[in-house]
Amino acid sequence: MASRLYTWALLAVRRRGRVIAAWILLLTAVGALGITVHGKVASDFTVPGIESQQAQDLLEKKFPDAAGGVVRVVYAAPEGSTLTKAASRTAIEQGLAKAAKIPGVVQVTDPFRTGSLSADKRIGYADVRFRQDAADVTQDAKDALSGAMAQAGKAGLEVEYGGTAMKAETKVGGPAELVGVVLALVVLAVTLGSLVAAGLPLLTAVVGVAIGVLGVKFVSTWVSITGTSTVLALMIGLAVGIDYALFIISRHREQLTDPDMDVEDSIARAVATAGSAVVFAGATVVIALAALCATGIPFLAVMGLSAAATVLIAVLIAVSLVPAVLGLFGERLRPKRPRAGRRERVPGAWGLAWARAVTRSPLIILLTGVVALLALALPARNLRLGLPSYASSPTSSTQHKSYDLLSEGFGTGFNATLVAVVETGDIPAGKVTATVTALRTSLAGDSDVAAVSKPVANSDRSLVVMAVVPRTGPDAQATTDLVHRLRANAPTVAEAGGTLYLAGQTAAAIDVAHKLSGALPLFVTIIVILALILLTLAFRSLLVPLKATLGFLLSIAAAIGTTVWVFQYGHLDGPLAIPSAGPVTSFLPVLLIGVLFGLAMDYEVFLVSRMREHHENTLDPRQAVVHGVARSGRVVSAAALIMAAVFAGFIFNEDPVIKSIGFALAVGVLIDAFVVRMTLVPAAMALLGRRAWSLPRRLDRALPNVDIEGADLPVRTAPQRDDEHEKAAVR
Repeated sequence: MASRLYTWALLAVRRRGRVIAAWILLLTAVGALGITVHGKVASDFTVPGIESQQAQDLLEKKFPDAAGGVVRVVYAAPEGSTLTKAASRTAIEQGLAKAAKIPGVVQVTDPFRTGSLSADKRIGYADVRFRQDAADVTQDAKDALSGAMAQAGKAGLEVEYGGTAMKAETKVGGPAELVGVVLALVVLAVTLGSLVAAGLPLLTAVVGVAIGVLGVKFVSTWVSITGTSTVLALMIGLAVGIDYALFIISRHREQLTDPDMDVEDSIARAVATAGSAVVFAGATVVIALAALCATGIPFLAVMGLSAAATVLIAVLIAVSLVPAVLGLFGERLRPKRPRAGRRERVPGAWGLAWARAVTRSPLIILLTGVVALLALALPARNLRLGLPSYASSPTSSTQHKSYDLLSEGFGTGFNATLVAVVETGDIPAGKVTATVTALRTSLAGDSDVAAVSKPVANSDRSLVVMAVVPRTGPDAQATTDLVHRLRANAPTVAEAGGTLYLAGQTAAAIDVAHKLSGALPLFVTIIVILALILLTLAFRSLLVPLKATLGFLLSIAAAIGTTVWVFQYGHLDGPLAIPSAGPVTSFLPVLLIGVLFGLAMDYEVFLVSRMREHHENTLDPRQAVVHGVARSGRVVSAAALIMAAVFAGFIFNEDPVIKSIGFALAVGVLIDAFVVRMTLVPAAMALLGRRAWSLPRRLDRALPNVDIEGADLPVRTAPQRDDEHEKAAVR
């Protein structure tokens, strides 16, 4: 691999004008398509085949008036007043009359006729149902509804909005995300010692991210893509794009400290060595993200493929655009010699001291680190998965305010309302009423059910719908247990010839979490096997891949445990602006495993490849560990800080899903890089000694030779004369 990349990099440097022009042309073309031709971004997470989705599909087919998106308008009178006062009632009724005329609205309920008022008559709600699905209700329609309710606001009432059609669109590009990028630039400047060199990884990463994200938007014309998919592609693409360029540029500048090193040869060697590791590590990220397709969950598969495509572009940029740009800058990137009288900085001094400290007492270090990670992982035993309710929306949002008002007026369970859907087509005509009545009595008899509405049938009575209000909120474990108990009524209905489904947002969140929990073991198995195979190929060893995989599992456990402690237990809710504690986002563990696996393999490859390179030359396993950390520690640490800074910038995003993903990835990267790769890996390698590099002879002969250390590279070219250096700088 290294020799091919060497030849390719030389070509990219010598044809740098064409390479840069090609990437600019690609960016322009994809950008134009992504901006002008794109589909609608979905805001919900649907999974075909789960019971709640089957019920929703049935409603859309047989009872469309009950299947459309709903905006729940919540009214609250001032303290000491009521909604039944003449002025308040008139303002509400006039607003609802205007709402009924909005295009797409098929039904508007009147709280004074339906009794949708709290016991003290201070809080009430009206449902405005649209013909379209919740995701298809336009912003213009929502704005028109808000305008229709302006009269109620003028009457002194508080008006807030909830319901299925009010899910907020995922937004990025706020100050917090910008701070993450600025921190990344600072780390780059300190690591590379040059503002020009620091700006290059950021520039090339932005090009890659722009192509990736705009390409995803273009694909959304034909494929349903959630807003989270776009943000994830941005988040991961920016982080790996910066890191991959950093690895190559850092190696290039390290080589240029030798005054006799030719610039073109240095670029080609940097791409051949660090670039080989980039290609190998990038391939693991792409494969891991693409493996999300194995979960059988469409929105997660699209999310993984979107991020994988962006990572693939980052790899291609690292081995083509980066060397072309390095060739453009030529001698200007050569580190300056220290002034006379100043001591020259020893490369890797910090890493050298750290490696010696770790390898001095490797067993104690290893045991301490493992115990610490297991302690962080303890909360993961109580992991609960779900999808965020409006309680997790920002406290200033209308969705959160409507949630609080409904909880105050009607109880916390009102926000977790379930929809019981009964398909009655095969029930004898004379037994439909009796069957539905018996079911309603059974549902209402559960101690955790607060109320069950009257049955409502479609035009041919082939479908009957009832609302079931739990006593607990949507994020409570008791509500999840209730859904499972209520579904136990399905056999009784089936005996009469009907079919019972439980639907609604709460039931859908529970079903998605259950589906993802079932997919998790298979996904972990795929990742573990993949790690063992890839690392065995890279390092021609069995113990190194085993050690790396165990470290990865420790990182995952610690990251999930920390996420549970913060988001599910409710710690650090103030500093992190978490409105409400609740279950961990159902697809976060799968996503975290896929992403963190690739990133962990990045650091493993860059760190251990330097160890193997030194061991091949000296056959001294202890010095190989020290040399590997000394040479790679600074860059791996910088790369991890950059990744963490980019991910942490998304912690303060208003979207609760993005917030939790950003936190989990930032914590996971820091744990894996600094605790596992920089501490436990050197300790374990020191304990293993020569055994770390052993491989059975038969397996050694069977495996292909994947050269990522550059052992097969040509001998260094002769140094250029000063006038040749000047010409190279001008080119």
